[in-house]
Amino acid sequence: MAVTIKDVAALAGVSPSTVSRVCNDNPSISRDTREKVRRAMAQLHYEPPASAGGSASQKARQIGVILPPSPRTAYENPFYLETLRGISQLCNQRQYAAAIVTGQDEGEILRALQNLNQSGLLEGVILLYAKAEDKIVDYLCEAGLLYVVVGKANQLTVQTVCIDNDNLSAGREAADYLWQLGHRRIAYLGCDTSFLYSADRKAGYQLSLLQHGLPLLPGYCVEAEEFLSSDFPALRELLEREERPTAVVASDDILAAVLERTCMQLGLSVPEDVSVISFNNSPFAQFTPVQLTSVDINSFQLGFEAASQLIGHAEDPNLLAARVIIPHRIVERRSCRRLEA
Repeated sequence: MAVTIKDVAALAGVSPSTVSRVCNDNPSISRDTREKVRRAMAQLHYEPPASAGGSASQKARQIGVILPPSPRTAYENPFYLETLRGISQLCNQRQYAAAIVTGQDEGEILRALQNLNQSGLLEGVILLYAKAEDKIVDYLCEAGLLYVVVGKANQLTVQTVCIDNDNLSAGREAADYLWQLGHRRIAYLGCDTSFLYSADRKAGYQLSLLQHGLPLLPGYCVEAEEFLSSDFPALRELLEREERPTAVVASDDILAAVLERTCMQLGLSVPEDVSVISFNNSPFAQFTPVQLTSVDINSFQLGFEAASQLIGHAEDPNLLAARVIIPHRIVERRSCRRLEA
């Protein structure tokens, strides 16, 4: 069986990303660590990939930024654009180049990432999402690539650098906000819970209901596989129930905009008939017919901090992995109203 970068890392007692930097003559590696890795490579007869080697000082410093696989969502959601703005600002300050990687599915992204990695210029990768199971993370680990997750790590949680919001608390606070306005029939509209932020926001919503003694009613949690630009039958069914909800927590401003449009089609008014609180505080929150009360998750700061952490670890491999929590806040607008007792 061929010797891998993981075998060398295990023998040398370092991370695979450190071995990769030694192979690329990265000047951030100390002499002692470099010699230790070189000894392990010689002992195992490890031959680095053809793309490795050469002077790192002569190479452009580059990081990859991976958007979630989707035919269109990554290009439509302002969250990713604002996060990319934060990444770009920090990269410009530190003289790094950012390469955007996305595709219709995991296979397409993997092929693009492999091509990028073969250039030998890649310092590390930022993932702008976190999923329960992810072949892309598997590849990054196998290749020994440094990576940072915007979200909550599901694999190698102790060793992974994460930049995240406390989405569980944010989901609970969103539902608490509606409860404080007098709402007792509160529904949830979210996207695929394989994305960990959505799962946490849903869990926070459910926790709020349980803490206030409210039942988790069947059919009150409606989930879409991805963000919608057309009718959503399950959402119409929810709004047409005899005991329809008086308020909804939507996990994203785009979904809240779909909800608002569906209400209009059914002759319902926001917030007179249905109050809505959403997430991200994107331009969608301000451009809908009724401006949305929304949880601002500081998307720009998520991206800026992700780039800061990645570059910091690239330049100093001895840094410990950290989980950085970016604060959130509720921005009140016109989409929620107080119910009369």
